[in-house]
Amino acid sequence: TGKRAFYVGDLGKLVKKNIQWQNVMAPIKPFYPVRCNSTPGVLEILGTLGVGFACSSKSEMALVQDLGISPENIIYTNPCKQASQIKYAAKAGINIMTCDNDIELKKIARNHPNAKLLLHIATEDITADEEMNMKFGTTLKNCRHLMECAKELGVQIVGVKFHVSGSCKELQTYIHAISDARCVFDMAEEFGFKMNMLDIGGGFTGSELQLEEVNHVIRPLLDVYFPKESGVNVIAEPGFYYVSSAFTLAVNIIAKKTVEYDKLLPSGVEQTRNDDEPVFTYYINDGVYGSFASKLSEKLNTIPEVHKKYKEDEPLFASSLWGPSCDELDQIVENCLLPELSVGDWLIFDNMGSGTLGEQSTFNDYQRPLIYYMMSFSDWDEMQDAGIASDTLMKNFFFVPSCIQLSPEDRFSTAA
Repeated sequence: TGKRAFYVGDLGKLVKKNIQWQNVMAPIKPFYPVRCNSTPGVLEILGTLGVGFACSSKSEMALVQDLGISPENIIYTNPCKQASQIKYAAKAGINIMTCDNDIELKKIARNHPNAKLLLHIATEDITADEEMNMKFGTTLKNCRHLMECAKELGVQIVGVKFHVSGSCKELQTYIHAISDARCVFDMAEEFGFKMNMLDIGGGFTGSELQLEEVNHVIRPLLDVYFPKESGVNVIAEPGFYYVSSAFTLAVNIIAKKTVEYDKLLPSGVEQTRNDDEPVFTYYINDGVYGSFASKLSEKLNTIPEVHKKYKEDEPLFASSLWGPSCDELDQIVENCLLPELSVGDWLIFDNMGSGTLGEQSTFNDYQRPLIYYMMSFSDWDEMQDAGIASDTLMKNFFFVPSCIQLSPEDRFSTAA
């Protein structure tokens, strides 16, 4: 209605991703970071699948609790917690939380006497030219100091957390991190702490190949350092892995300009370009103050697809895409090649399920895109057989026969 931007989410992909995780990474239990995508359909599906939740705020903890998730399956992972939110976690019985410095430790001790802490240790990319100093995470040397403080304050330390970025190309980083975690566990024995949890963080790209590569590296070390008989539960925080490929965003062109050539063309285009060819700037009804918020801090990992059909030999023009705010930061795509489009045409962005569907800005009267869930009949039947389906997910739901492979054009014509 009104050509408002909207998402289509294939919740069947979440089920498939969970099956893939169980086949490759079991018995490592996934705890989904709610900040990646907090839409009700995602949380309800994952909760019913038995996935735990990693929450970074009171609102996220409340969302998960409303689904009936037990406090034992919730971890409070914000490295910089507000005292009021620590008190909320204490009242809700959410005890497991992370910590990486003594100031945070004292704050937790004052506001949550029953807290069970995971010491967040730093990791480093051994392939980098210089040491990669992570924004959060403490050193092995400082872990001893934190344990001394915890003893004095009467706070329990029950495990270790680390995180390897998905952009890290050297999987040997996991070897160093797991070895460091073992050192912290040994250190904890000296202080009388009973450690029973290791959190290997996120950084999972969604690729089955990457998942298998990570498992191939970490499995031998876990078998040696944290064998089953040790009683240590190993968990992880796959967020992007679950939701990125499940959601696709459709946006509408609301304005168009012809601009002068400014040497922002893709590599190789400059040499072949005719000076008489126009360069187009398009404005769309979603931007960095909405679904493309991650563009402010990282590279966009998807490219726009044109919804309308056009001829293969139709000329392509240098183009840029901007959000609706008219702000200089609100650039979605700096340069790309597109056929000439008109106001009212649709563009489609795949892999938009992560970091795009949480709390969003109201800048410039921004309207949050509508969300439509879809699933093949075969996926829906499997979920019902497993007791996963519920009336909540029936709202705005499209059913797609499993024998039909929908093209992006068909998919979004149906939703529109």
